[in-house]
Amino acid sequence: MKRITCAERPDWRDKARTVGFGFHEMYGEPYWLDDAAYVFALDEIEQAIEEPSQELHEMCMDLVGDIVESEEKLERLAVPAELRDLVRDSWRRGDRHLYGRFDLAYDGTGPAKLLEYNADTPTSIFETAYFQYNWLTDQIEAGVLPQDADQFNSVQESLVEAFSSFSQGPIFHFAAMTENEEDRGTTVYLMDCATQAGHRVELLDIKDIGIDALGRFTDLGDRVIDRCFKLYPWEFMLRETFAPYLPRSGRVFVEPAWKSVLSNKGLLPLLWERYKGHPNLLPAFFDGDDAASTLTSYVRKPLLSREGENVTIFAEGAELATAPGHYGAEGYVIQQYAPLFRSDGGFAVLGSWIVGDRACGLGVREDRSRITANLSRFVPHVILD
Repeated sequence: MKRITCAERPDWRDKARTVGFGFHEMYGEPYWLDDAAYVFALDEIEQAIEEPSQELHEMCMDLVGDIVESEEKLERLAVPAELRDLVRDSWRRGDRHLYGRFDLAYDGTGPAKLLEYNADTPTSIFETAYFQYNWLTDQIEAGVLPQDADQFNSVQESLVEAFSSFSQGPIFHFAAMTENEEDRGTTVYLMDCATQAGHRVELLDIKDIGIDALGRFTDLGDRVIDRCFKLYPWEFMLRETFAPYLPRSGRVFVEPAWKSVLSNKGLLPLLWERYKGHPNLLPAFFDGDDAASTLTSYVRKPLLSREGENVTIFAEGAELATAPGHYGAEGYVIQQYAPLFRSDGGFAVLGSWIVGDRACGLGVREDRSRITANLSRFVPHVILD
């Protein structure tokens, strides 16, 4: 693994605008970098990223049943008591899921380490599946990269295949906070994949979902929503005023309710408890557990947190980095600190994608801080041997 610089495509901004990638720059800061790349060897991708990601996903899936059937574990994950049956029933029914992203610490010298599983509403999938692949093909055509350059990236094909597994009868609604350009762009891309799989689709702002007289969710045309992908976290859904209607929703929402336990940072100590010593796991404990005090270099993370908010890193007991935010009321976990790959570009985190139940792609984000946040940059990758 290494980071290189290269000539940027002269027309990449025009290409970004054409395909709806307006958030290639956010708040005056670059989000997409076209003049850099992370380079991997093929065996490195296969053995250090793809295979461990597949195994980690299978470990997580093996754990879900135990979590949802345990009141104690659901309590530790801060799932509201009145909605635990919603989560449990969703798992028992076998509600179909779509995708997720592992965030991994990897520096090219040892096993990749799981930092967290973004299993509910992960973003950066458009950048991973579509725009970085266009970067690869353009750079090969321009002679910047050799003809045999490749990428760990079958994400789009996997998404179309995954959407094909859902019945095509009803309209497939897609809901997001559409005023957020990144959320809207991500959702529109997923709609396109669903369309390729044969679905009729419609975009809906999450705030415009209504309730009819029978307690069913409806769109702006008062049509009953039979299936809805929502780029909106379950921890928000479970605390909304419409939450009492969720138990009657059945299989409506994608991701399903059981995914809420995998997107919770409390998954990390539960994984460590089940698979202690696994080479791709870091020691992790619930904050306040006696074992947590054995770690001197560690990361304190809220159970429910996004974009690095309220995360604090300690090295040998001293605070190394922290990020502000509005999370933490539900509790924290303590995870052993794992150094990230470091270069002139900053600190890199690998995003390893699971679509359906298959590891199928890689996206890399980097930041000047050790805490990957909302404005961390996306950098394409390439496989060169």
